[in-house]
Amino acid sequence: MSHIYLTRYAYPERCLDVDWHAENPEIIVVLPAHNEPDLIRSLAALEDCACSAAVSVIVMVNASAKASDQVKELNHKSYNEACQWSVNRKHNYHFIINNELPAKHAGVGLARKIGMDEAARAFDMIDKDGVILCFDADSVCEPNLLEEVLHLFSDPKVNGCSIHYEHPMSGDLDQMQYEGIINYELHLRYYIDALRFAGFPYAFQTIGSSMAARSSVYMKQGGMNRRKAGEDFYFLHKIIPLGGFYNLNTTTIYPSARVSDRVPFGTGKAIGDWMEDRLEHYMTYAPQTFLDLKQFLEQVSSCYEMTESEWGSFYDSLPNSIRSFVYKVEFMDKMKEIKVHATNHALFERRFYQWFDGFKMLKYVHHARDQFYPNTLISDAVEWLFDVLDLDSSQNALRDKLGVIRAFDRKQP
Repeated sequence: MSHIYLTRYAYPERCLDVDWHAENPEIIVVLPAHNEPDLIRSLAALEDCACSAAVSVIVMVNASAKASDQVKELNHKSYNEACQWSVNRKHNYHFIINNELPAKHAGVGLARKIGMDEAARAFDMIDKDGVILCFDADSVCEPNLLEEVLHLFSDPKVNGCSIHYEHPMSGDLDQMQYEGIINYELHLRYYIDALRFAGFPYAFQTIGSSMAARSSVYMKQGGMNRRKAGEDFYFLHKIIPLGGFYNLNTTTIYPSARVSDRVPFGTGKAIGDWMEDRLEHYMTYAPQTFLDLKQFLEQVSSCYEMTESEWGSFYDSLPNSIRSFVYKVEFMDKMKEIKVHATNHALFERRFYQWFDGFKMLKYVHHARDQFYPNTLISDAVEWLFDVLDLDSSQNALRDKLGVIRAFDRKQP
């Protein structure tokens, strides 16, 4: 399978000429870097990580062919400085620079793909099913990151993981920027925890700077996509349904809280909008969206034993937001199809969530928002979440509530 992926679907150009047998890495870290003024700060954070196995780092410095001369000049400057810095370090660093990526596809997805495909080639070359760890060129991490990743993947049943992350809540940036990142991280965590409350089994954070996958799984599931944003969500939701996916909560990655125009949506864009519009309140999905979802998902297992008429009665009892998203004919046909191929409850549920997967889930949430339940204040949504999860709500400040949710999320497997 690896050769099929590498010959048919990987980025066609070989960008590195490395003696991978000599390095023999267990982990290869991949960083896309575009218009990064402080790349060495992130590399130094990785260098500070101890690891009992060999580690290689691939940095993909990139820009669109249509990028400004200023961006390309900064990329060259970062590339040259990082190359000089990397000499005689304990980890092995490799740098790719391409300031002429085709404008149609240039972006974080393509940059990650190029770097991750190089990592997959490296592991294939040395016949090792190693770990590809995604990081960002504006992130830092705890010094135990690499060792904790290595420890998790020492279990051969582990296919991938989402790594605990925390945006900085104070520092040298405009205070309003930190207020924005607190609201945005609350939104990210609220969404996943609300999905988990509703019973969705694939409720994991999908943050590009905080994820890892086994090389064989990376290739089996078709590698990284070329999306200009959301590449992490689409990538991980091809891996999560395989099983063997975990939250790695014994270490922390600290993504940047800065404004960024590198992607059309995501953290940098959200903070940019917050700062530009001088918003006073952040909005997120209404809690009723997840209450409706819970009413649907908590009956999935019992659908295995239902008759066709009982499926129809169950469907008719569902909230309007669900029934207007999945029409009855589609639901009934899908139940029949799943039942034919499922010999027990577990297989039935697995096939159900192959249909109602992370992509379909997000579409449902947006459908419910647009047609039934308009966005609500993040403060009100978090109050609801604290209530249904029985979390300590004695603190009023959103900063403090984020701390409570972070602690709760650290306990999720």
